[in-house]
Amino acid sequence: MTTTADPGPARATADSTTPRTTHTVFNQAPPRRDINEFTLNRALVDALAHYAPNAATDDLERIGALVGSTDFINDARLANVHGPVLHTHDDWGNRIDEIEFHPAYHRIIGDALDAEAHSYAWTHPGPSANVERAVRFMLFSQIEPGHACPVSMTHAVVPSLRADSALAVFWEPRATASGYDPRRIDPATKSAVTFGMAMTEKQGGSDIRANTTYAVSSGDHHLITGHKWFCSAPQSDAFLVIAQLDEGPSCFVVPRVLPGGELNTVRIQRLKDKLGNRSNASSEIEFDATDGWLLGEAGKGVRTIIEMVAQTRLDCVLGSAAGMRQCVAEAVWHARGRAAFGATLIDQPLMRAVIADLQLEAEAATYTALHLAAAYDDDSAEAADFRRLATAVGKYWICKRGPEHAYESLECLGGNGYTESFPLARRYREQPVMAVWEGSGNVIVLDVLRALAREPRSAKTFLGFLETGLGKHADFDAAYESLARSLQTAVQDLESGEASAQAALQARGRVLVEKMALLMQAAILFESAPAEVASSFAAARLGAERGREYGALPDGVDIDFLIQRA
Repeated sequence: MTTTADPGPARATADSTTPRTTHTVFNQAPPRRDINEFTLNRALVDALAHYAPNAATDDLERIGALVGSTDFINDARLANVHGPVLHTHDDWGNRIDEIEFHPAYHRIIGDALDAEAHSYAWTHPGPSANVERAVRFMLFSQIEPGHACPVSMTHAVVPSLRADSALAVFWEPRATASGYDPRRIDPATKSAVTFGMAMTEKQGGSDIRANTTYAVSSGDHHLITGHKWFCSAPQSDAFLVIAQLDEGPSCFVVPRVLPGGELNTVRIQRLKDKLGNRSNASSEIEFDATDGWLLGEAGKGVRTIIEMVAQTRLDCVLGSAAGMRQCVAEAVWHARGRAAFGATLIDQPLMRAVIADLQLEAEAATYTALHLAAAYDDDSAEAADFRRLATAVGKYWICKRGPEHAYESLECLGGNGYTESFPLARRYREQPVMAVWEGSGNVIVLDVLRALAREPRSAKTFLGFLETGLGKHADFDAAYESLARSLQTAVQDLESGEASAQAALQARGRVLVEKMALLMQAAILFESAPAEVASSFAAARLGAERGREYGALPDGVDIDFLIQRA
């Protein structure tokens, strides 16, 4: 098994003139298989050492070897080629609403749940629990991202469940247990369960208060009727669902199977035909007097479920960062194993500049992901203020950069990258889902502006963190001063109450959040990453010469250092 810092294949030779028959395969990089995806990821290893110096690296090395194995990579392919199939009725006409998955999918999610990619933060409480869980989640997501959706939601549901002690006593131990049991049976008889979520409706989207699904009281629980336009992982054992009560939108726990073993009336209308995320079943569902148990206060459903949303937004950042790692790792592997125009690709200046730039973006995303995860390990008010803004800002920018990063990485492989035989075509389709899930770009920007208006303390905390980067790079200092002025103007516009000022602020909201994100990433890198990475990022992303085209790097970027870490 390869475990060195340089994971590339044997370098291609560019000067061979030996005649070959037409069926001799040469100048192709060997398969990228049977390697350790943890030990070879220098940015992840170094970031983990900074944010969780006492982490259980033996477990992570085992996971790295598992997800880098030929068998796991092949299962990832099979789970996407043979996606989920909905069976609404059995052969005799009975309604069953069952989803059939390829066995590869069950093996992958079983491995992830066995490794506590969903639960480590809750079962190993301590100063770095969320960081160590984040690395587990990222390693599995790097190779097969579709299964990560139910893994993420099962992790994220725990804070929301704690809004009701009785429901938490029943569900939390099962949601945090290691192991995987896909059987549709009474959850009381299961030791481990998974959770999903159903909020979005046709007419509402992210505007949850526009939902029309409603609930009526029925003894110790409620009966829910309505329609959900998106319900991800409908095979889950239970869901958090938003439905209207007289008091307003309320949150409910809706089990897939009722006590005693009878199916609840969760009708799966169809599976969504998606651009990516193919191995994961996303669905449109209908409730018809469906049994649900109120979670939290009536009319406070948004407040209850927002705890889950915050966690899943963080996982969007983790998933996008993991995707960036897969992309640059595949690109540099190919470049080290192929020659063109008289030289190995990795030795050609154009290719080196592109790969260094891809690695720089992946490094920034990785360090940011673990920094945000570490903020969830801190119970202080200051950490809460920081992550309120930082999670949204990081989610907006890193997830939005994912598709472009995937495309540029795909292009490094040439025609191979555009075929389904290699993983980057699948990754290119996958990356946009993180930018859409849990709030698309405009929704996130509005959320940031809302936080600036309602929680000005979070803006001060955010700027306070950025100040830690001052004095380390001239481009950072100049960008900070510009952002500080922009934030001051934004807060004034919000406080003014003038419709025209607030409309103008919304119109430039994306530019503001982008500035916040880039400065946050730079400050994080100055705090925790090698100096060569941090200074390169400041020069490439904050300097006056910065460009949007990958490979258009200004002076001050350490290309050789970044290539070595790729």
